Amino acid sequence: MSSKEENTEKKEDKNSKKIKNRRLWVIIIISAILIIGLIFSTAFALLNIGRTTIAKGVSIKGVDVSNLTIEEATNKMNEAMNIELCLGMDLIYGDSYKVDFDANQIQYSYDIANAVKQAYNIGKSDNIIMNNYSLLTTAFLGKNIEIEGTYNEESLNGIVDDISSKIPGLVEQASYYIENDELIINNGKTGIAVKKEELKKDILENLKSRNAIEIMQNSTEQVIQIQVENVQPEPINLDKIYEEIHTEPKDAYYIAQPFQLFPEEDGIDFAISMEEAKAKLADPNAQEYSIPLKLTPATKTIADIGTEAFPYLISSYTTKYDASNTNRSGNLKIAANKINGKVLMPGEEFSFNEVVGKRTIEEGYTNAKMYENGQVIDGLAGGICQISSTLYNAVLLANLEITERRNHSYTSTYVPAGRDATVVYGRQDFKFKNSRTYPIKMEANVANGIAEFKIHGIKEEVEYEIKIIPVTTQTIPYQTEYVPDPTLVPGQQVVKQAGHSGYKVTTYIEKRLAGAVVSKEVLSNDTYNAMKTIVNVGQ
Repeated sequence: MSSKEENTEKKEDKNSKKIKNRRLWVIIIISAILIIGLIFSTAFALLNIGRTTIAKGVSIKGVDVSNLTIEEATNKMNEAMNIELCLGMDLIYGDSYKVDFDANQIQYSYDIANAVKQAYNIGKSDNIIMNNYSLLTTAFLGKNIEIEGTYNEESLNGIVDDISSKIPGLVEQASYYIENDELIINNGKTGIAVKKEELKKDILENLKSRNAIEIMQNSTEQVIQIQVENVQPEPINLDKIYEEIHTEPKDAYYIAQPFQLFPEEDGIDFAISMEEAKAKLADPNAQEYSIPLKLTPATKTIADIGTEAFPYLISSYTTKYDASNTNRSGNLKIAANKINGKVLMPGEEFSFNEVVGKRTIEEGYTNAKMYENGQVIDGLAGGICQISSTLYNAVLLANLEITERRNHSYTSTYVPAGRDATVVYGRQDFKFKNSRTYPIKMEANVANGIAEFKIHGIKEEVEYEIKIIPVTTQTIPYQTEYVPDPTLVPGQQVVKQAGHSGYKVTTYIEKRLAGAVVSKEVLSNDTYNAMKTIVNVGQ
């Protein structure tokens, strides 16, 4: 080998050694850096595990909670979420329909405690390497914890359903009703329908996307356009309507143990064939169709069931009348007979004017004494307020719920002040509800100067002894009016109308059990005008 070649080889060996040395130093330096970094990051991670605050760079739903304790972060999030949830929302359609909405209506809320717990646990796991990674990435890149809202789905559905039933321009589906002996079918109309699922989605998305910081900068109320679609009404299904209304007559009956009362049902059928009925619906542009019905009354009504189905006498009340006054007596009997045998189901309301009906000559009523404008006059159906007042007292003693009642303008002779109920057809009614568990039956009788009402039913688990106690709180003196009468001798006086005092009366209802008073409540506060004495004087 030549000396030149030897020198070249030695030079290459020397360079190779230098490269190897450099690589070694690089590895040593990198290893040292890694070891130092590992030591520092490990120390940092261990230090963070012992910290009582949330790591740097952590936010919850866009709210920075870095370096906060659990309590501080919870308070900050509660304030932020209150800002988000208190912001109102308008649900609108067109220019005329708007519904105010807020998150409280659907009990919308956030699980703040769980979100804060997640934030606090970042960098605090058992894995130091993962802790280091989490802390570094969070510190430099940040980490936002999303928080899902919870809500009452039933409440949201109820709000959307309410909007869907009230928004203007809704599609009108075909409908029907029975009037006398005719089936009236109303044709439907094209309209709109609310896209319910879209509306619910829009509401929830609006709530979810809210940002407390943005709201504080610009708290403009949120607006959601209610999405709708055009809808055609469903075709009239006459076969289905027939199935719904058709029934055979059923007699009223009852079961003794346990007691159940079943009202009668009149039979309903088409008076024409189905083909003829469908032919009546041939005009698609007609708004209303009429189909004649055949009604078959039940043989036995609920009023026909005897008092054996109502074995317990709940209450009774009597008043006296002048049997020699045939006109007035006749009026009392007509009104009482309208009510006699009436059965009231639990929760059902009784209306005196509805049951007794209009007081007309055709019904048999005649003129009798009655009050009008501070005087006693003859009027058609005079006296029937004695029937309403007698019934009122029987109802009170049965502890039933009074829904409408008014006292007379003047005191009556047949019941104490505070225990009367006046009725005027079309203007003043007497109403009450059967507030008992079982049906009741009213028995009315007017004979031999006695008007009586009895209320029959089934004995309740608790039956109170009822006392009605009127208390006069003020007496209103009456005045005397002198009226010139040219038919009398000068100076002669004739009393045309005897006066009497007026009163203010507070009436109490007292309930007792085994003789002990359970409750005493004000039933009514009534004022009765004084009736003036009218004296005719000769001139």
